[in-house]
Amino acid sequence: MGIEIERKFLVTGDGWRSAAHNVVPMAQGYLNDLASMDRGAMKASVRVRIQGDEAYLNLKSRELGHTRQEFDYAIPVGDARSLLALSVGGLVDKRRHHVDFGGHLWEVDEFLGDNAGLVVAEIELGSAGEAFEKPAWIGREVTDSARYYNLALASRPYSQWSEAERAGTAD
Repeated sequence: MGIEIERKFLVTGDGWRSAAHNVVPMAQGYLNDLASMDRGAMKASVRVRIQGDEAYLNLKSRELGHTRQEFDYAIPVGDARSLLALSVGGLVDKRRHHVDFGGHLWEVDEFLGDNAGLVVAEIELGSAGEAFEKPAWIGREVTDSARYYNLALASRPYSQWSEAERAGTAD
């Protein structure tokens, strides 16, 4: 079983751009929606992602916080395109920038389309208590805020958020 331990943060400023050493375009969609997860009808999100010239089918358990079960399977890009056409909600388009800092790989997701304007950074850790250094461009932690999960962004994109939600003063 795959376990993902990940922390997610808002990004402040563009200081990360000069340190980015790889950029991967991504398009992803979900075969289930946020409502089915919230009702308890499904206990995992089912995602299809095309990243560069590769594609994956991903299942991730629905749990708030930094630790979830995750299963990732490579699939043919043609199959992924067909599955994306079956997606519920909108597609999530983004560019993932890889930034090495403090002995860790940070993944900075710059969202496009209906989620344009949102930039978040994620760090995967080996254990829940692992210490890590935060770069100067890291802002407020949003690991426990479901609205920043990609599944939520497919259902209700950043462009539909209120000013209070964007400012982080509303949940």
